[in-house]
Amino acid sequence: MSQTFQQLSTDELQAQLSDLRAQADAIRARGLALTMARGNPSPEQLELSKPLLDVLSSSSDLVTEGIDAGNYGAPDGLPAARRLMADILGVDPANLVVGGSSSLEIMNDVLNHCWIHGVCGHTPWSQQGTVKFLCPCPGYDRHFRATEYLGMVNVAIDMTPTGPDMDQVRELVENDPQVKGIWIVPKYANPTGVTLSDDTVRALARLRPAAPDFRIFYDNAYVVHDLGDEPDELLNIFDALAEADAPSLVYEFASTAKVTFPGSGIACVTASPADMADLRASIAVQRVCANKLVQLAHVRFLPDAAAVRAHMARHAAVVRPRFELVERKLSEGLGDTGLATWTHPRGGYFVCFYGPEGSAKAIVALCAELGVTLTPAGAPFPGGNDPHDAVIRIAPTFPSLEDLGAACDVLVLATRIVAAEQELARRA
Repeated sequence: MSQTFQQLSTDELQAQLSDLRAQADAIRARGLALTMARGNPSPEQLELSKPLLDVLSSSSDLVTEGIDAGNYGAPDGLPAARRLMADILGVDPANLVVGGSSSLEIMNDVLNHCWIHGVCGHTPWSQQGTVKFLCPCPGYDRHFRATEYLGMVNVAIDMTPTGPDMDQVRELVENDPQVKGIWIVPKYANPTGVTLSDDTVRALARLRPAAPDFRIFYDNAYVVHDLGDEPDELLNIFDALAEADAPSLVYEFASTAKVTFPGSGIACVTASPADMADLRASIAVQRVCANKLVQLAHVRFLPDAAAVRAHMARHAAVVRPRFELVERKLSEGLGDTGLATWTHPRGGYFVCFYGPEGSAKAIVALCAELGVTLTPAGAPFPGGNDPHDAVIRIAPTFPSLEDLGAACDVLVLATRIVAAEQELARRA
């Protein structure tokens, strides 16, 4: 609990709480309707990609490298689109398939493949009894819901400043054949902003699973989403796998969802040659071809990784002031109180806020009363169960700077109110 509150007498604390509640009443009367609930690009970011809409027209040549983008064919995606995504990820385009617009959709397709057909000839997961999936926490709620939906048992793993606790991961993966996978967001993780250290990447590559059909689901969603000139560096997982002589261990995913237009971009999966041959068998049944027109427009708008980096620098110019504003508002409102800590990411889409133990649900509920919608407390944990009820995910990208500042002020106020109420309850 806050030293500041602990140092106050009960009468002084009650007086301060009364003042805080009066501030809340004034905000409630304003009728705010603000949200920091999801990591959506802002309207200013979407404007950056509008020229993409002018790339193709009725007079455009739709044939590229001998492939008619307007017709059937090329089930792996346009070669140029595969080269683009491979260039971004640092992999061989021969081992990469470009699918629809959503990497989450591809992840679910791969999960279904493992569940229904099995991994590279092994018994389908659905026929193996209890199947466990490791979930570094705080993490991405949609990952956890995907494995939970299929009936898998999600197992929470602690996150550290360098990635998931590899002692926990190693103990479970190497001793329990029911453990079939782990979710990993390797760069600027949702919501902590953590990027895996080189040691963690190598430790993942050196895993020797008890289950021969164990796979790492490596969601590199924020690989190009740097905020400044000193971005986090991420060791290429496939280089680490080559060093560890363990090529078939990782499915890696990425997309342009927050590079161009969410829902209207391109997404991909890459893995070892053996794993890709296995996945292509499912892909061949699912589709004759992908949306090659969207792929063609993207590669003409962003022909290579250098063009993507230049485009993302323009994104950073829009997004960075929002993260700086969150940092300033939280530091000014809570920095010397001891009531909360938060992450300071150098990229990605989120700030992870840690309030007093047992406070997150109350803070989120009070923010909602005051007109600010946050991601539900507990969402970054399997089943929505934060064991400490402390974590709140902040998504700063979508609101205007004015709205974001107002929303942060409400979060600060709600945290102080809930913390003061907790301290008074403790003294009662």
